[in-house]
Amino acid sequence: MNESRKKILRALGQLVKQRRTALGISQEELGLRANLDRTYISGVERGVRNPSVTALVSLAIGLGITVSELLENLEIEADKIE
Repeated sequence: MNESRKKILRALGQLVKQRRTALGISQEELGLRANLDRTYISGVERGVRNPSVTALVSLAIGLGITVSELLENLEIEADKIE
């Protein structure tokens, strides 16, 4: 996996985790809300999973936001990662 792809996936994971913790919910609770397995949520948050568009929609629904809100500032966050 090339470095820019790794940065993007890690940044996405950070954004998901930030939203989830702001809601005060666990990975398991987000998984229930998004109809995704807790281990999948963990993989996304660690930047080791590359979620499909349908998974992104499910995550956004589980977080109570739109996909565009979820991905807002993704490039900025990715640039911060070394």
